[in-house]
Amino acid sequence: MDLSLRPLAYLVLLFLASSSSFIAVHVVTANVVFPVQHKFKGQERNLSAFKAHDIRRHGRLLYDVDLKLGGNGKPSETGLYFAKIGIGSPPKDYYVQVDTGSDILWVNCIGCVRCPKKSNLGIELTLYDPKSSSTSSLVTCEQDFCKSTYDGPLPGCRPDLLCQYKVVYGDGSATSGFFVEDSVQLDRVTGDHEVAPENGSVIFGCGAKQLGELGSSSEALDGILGFGQANSSMISQLASAGKVKKMFAHCLDNTEGGGIFAIGQVVQPNVNMTALVPNQAHYNVVLKDIEVGGEALSLPSDIFENGFRKGTIIDSGTTLAYLPEVVYETLVPKIMAQQPGLKLHTVEEQFSCFQYIGNIDDGFPTVAFRFEGSLSLTAYPHEYLFQIQNDVWCIGWQNSGMSKDGSQMTLLGDLVLSNKLVVYDLVKQAIGWTEYNCSSSIKVKDESGAVYSVYAHNLSSASTAIIRRTLTFMLLLIV
Repeated sequence: MDLSLRPLAYLVLLFLASSSSFIAVHVVTANVVFPVQHKFKGQERNLSAFKAHDIRRHGRLLYDVDLKLGGNGKPSETGLYFAKIGIGSPPKDYYVQVDTGSDILWVNCIGCVRCPKKSNLGIELTLYDPKSSSTSSLVTCEQDFCKSTYDGPLPGCRPDLLCQYKVVYGDGSATSGFFVEDSVQLDRVTGDHEVAPENGSVIFGCGAKQLGELGSSSEALDGILGFGQANSSMISQLASAGKVKKMFAHCLDNTEGGGIFAIGQVVQPNVNMTALVPNQAHYNVVLKDIEVGGEALSLPSDIFENGFRKGTIIDSGTTLAYLPEVVYETLVPKIMAQQPGLKLHTVEEQFSCFQYIGNIDDGFPTVAFRFEGSLSLTAYPHEYLFQIQNDVWCIGWQNSGMSKDGSQMTLLGDLVLSNKLVVYDLVKQAIGWTEYNCSSSIKVKDESGAVYSVYAHNLSSASTAIIRRTLTFMLLLIV
């Protein structure tokens, strides 16, 4: 795996029996709202910081649940979004990264080796202690969750052996520990802007050891909340238990700050959909071509269907957008051709930047991605160009290079997903989006037919340096 090209995570599940180790590797309705905040809020704009983040990364009545989210609005100030969730009985608050590119929820646990003790994000870190929660229970190897994760019974399993895990990220950082089941507190929406507490039981990772950036980063969090498709993800568990519809949506506002992250059926605005590529670890779609200023780029016909990565990855947990080398080297000159007098220079040894005075939306073309099913996604100049100082702008498109197997990754992150409502329908295995004012509201419907308006949240006031963004998670709980 070329780690510089893959910001997503893969999951290694560990089962220990006596002195032997068995290892399996997996590549990996009501409405609820989370307060989400951006990781790099209030900090000096550092291009390498969010590039480094990308690398280490990639009948029954339905109720609405509101979980508040926080974040940051500008691409040049972006790294990740994190949510505050309640875990345990009595519940304690934990701040976790929101990540559609991984498949489990995990938090740092009491007694953890190399777990961070403080964070520069203005949050208080908390270590989870299963013994302090009256609703916690350890997950052992004979339980269905562990068998399902390993795709079958494990040799040598005994009732007292824990089901363990290890998650390895693209930069070599890793978290390992064991699975625990406990109550996760959700804010159930009882009407427009009205909520009441609601709990759901979820199996998640209890982090016992951290390696790399997860144990030493000054922008530390309590863990990661994976929203991937695997059975181990929180949304899959709640859907399997009949608690939620297996659908979610996000709307990230990089203009005013704020946004929405919702689990459930969105009925307004209407969103056109395209099919997900089957049998993929992430949210992949079929990209047909790219247009710059209304003119299609001349690209190899199979450039987006190459190697083991089928299709284009849609990932809200990644900041920038990554394109195969031939695409990148065709796209950037086409964009810059509209301003032939500008000179590009390199910043931090990886970003192409230039000096420009004027309105960038008037001076540069739009970039449109055309997908199967007549679905398109348009990136405007103010979305793919970002300002690092007065009159100095940088290009957000990144060259994904080539992995060891010869394939090249196409991944679209927040750079192009901002200011759009993106809907994931995992029941129909489809995804879609529409341009939208993410500081406004959306409407969701439960199985009783009730429709609720859900607005963007803001956990904190804007700092002098950065507008803090708050997003909204919504879950549709079934009773």
